Amino acid sequence: MIAGYLDQEMIQRLAEEYSKGRLLFILTTNLDQGRPVIWNIGAIAASGNPRAPGLIVDVLLASASIPAVFPPVMLDVTVGGVQHQEMHVDGGTIAQAFLYPPSFSLRSAAARAGLNEKTVRAARKRTGYVIRNGRLVRPEETVKLQTVAIAKEALSTMITSSGVNDTYRIFLLTRRDGIDFNLASIGDDFDVPYKGPFDKEYMQTLFAYGYQKGRGGYPWQKAPPGYVN
Repeated sequence: MIAGYLDQEMIQRLAEEYSKGRLLFILTTNLDQGRPVIWNIGAIAASGNPRAPGLIVDVLLASASIPAVFPPVMLDVTVGGVQHQEMHVDGGTIAQAFLYPPSFSLRSAAARAGLNEKTVRAARKRTGYVIRNGRLVRPEETVKLQTVAIAKEALSTMITSSGVNDTYRIFLLTRRDGIDFNLASIGDDFDVPYKGPFDKEYMQTLFAYGYQKGRGGYPWQKAPPGYVN
């Protein structure tokens, strides 16, 4: 299904936008090493390598492969002349949201280009938008004294907390690099009960909620939840 959308025309468009300076990053998790992998999709599309389309399809599939729900994607790699296979799964295993690698510093990049960081900031405003497709607080629930119920709510709490931690990590990154931070998430005013993953009625209602929020002028949060300057 992914390959049906990612035809040669789409590959060409990705490459063209990359040449204009636009970046499309997709995160997967290398489960063998327990590390995140950030894929520069535009660079892959612009490489001209005949295997590029297949790799992009595999990356997109891996980025959506929730562990234990969908099978992992095995990627062929060559290290030191020896072929290996890496197991890649959903990037959410490591981080549910990211802006760019923390190891990349805009200040250092400006210096390498022979530019003054203060001059660059004055000439161009940097703005970051983080859209969290989830809640920043797990809905309150009376948990049954049963192993499965406890495990389910504990996992839900862990995922929610991980998402909040991601917003703090991104916030610190934007503060370091002089980027205006903007955060959106599912608010408390969305009260439709969650029936489980991929429920069509819930997903359509949530989409309509987000659409109306966007049309009405969304009040972006300027800091992570609970942050006091």
